[in-house]
Amino acid sequence: MNNKLEMRDLITVGIFTALYFIMFYISGMIGYIPFLMPLVPAFCSLGAGIPVMLFLTKVRKFGMVTLMGTLACLFMTLAGHPWFIALPSGIILSFLGDLIMRAGGYQKWRFICLGYIVLSEWLSGLLSSVYFLRESYLAKVSEGYSAVYVDALKAITPLWTFPLVVLATALGALGGAFLGRAVLKKHFLRAGIV
Repeated sequence: MNNKLEMRDLITVGIFTALYFIMFYISGMIGYIPFLMPLVPAFCSLGAGIPVMLFLTKVRKFGMVTLMGTLACLFMTLAGHPWFIALPSGIILSFLGDLIMRAGGYQKWRFICLGYIVLSEWLSGLLSSVYFLRESYLAKVSEGYSAVYVDALKAITPLWTFPLVVLATALGALGGAFLGRAVLKKHFLRAGIV
C-alpha cells in the first residue's frame, strides 16, 4: 500500500476540513452567550463528530488527520485567534491524534475515539487565551461586545475552571465520536472499523 499522500487524499482532506470547520463554527455560536463560553470546545467537538467520523472512514494514510487539524487551526488564526496558541496546539494535538489513530490502523474504534479526543483538545487550547492571556483577551473582546458580556465572561472563567474545560472537551469529543458512529453506521461497516 502506498503511504504517500496523493492528490485525491489532499482533496479529501480539503473537503472534510471545510465540513469540520463549518460544524465547529456553527456549534461555537453558543459562545455568544457568555456563561456558555467555557463549553464552546465541548459543543464544537460534539458537533464536528459526524464529519470527522465520516472523514475517518476515508483515511488510511498517516498525515491526513494532522493536515486537517493544521488547516483548521490556520483558519482560526485567520479568524483572529493568537497564532502562538492556535498553531502549536493545533499542529501538536492533531499530530498526536493522528499517531494514536494510526496505531489502530485507522480501523480500531478505541484508537479512533482516543485520537479524536486528543485532536479535539486543540479547541481547549484556543480557549486558553481567556485564562492565560486574560487582560489582552478581554480587552479585545470589549472592542466588539458590551461591558455586560465581558463582565459575565470574566466571572464565569476563573483560572480553576480551565481543567474543567479540558475535561468537558474530552467528553464532548467522546460524545461526538459515538454520535458520528451511530449516524454513519453503514459507512463504518463498509470501512471495516471495529
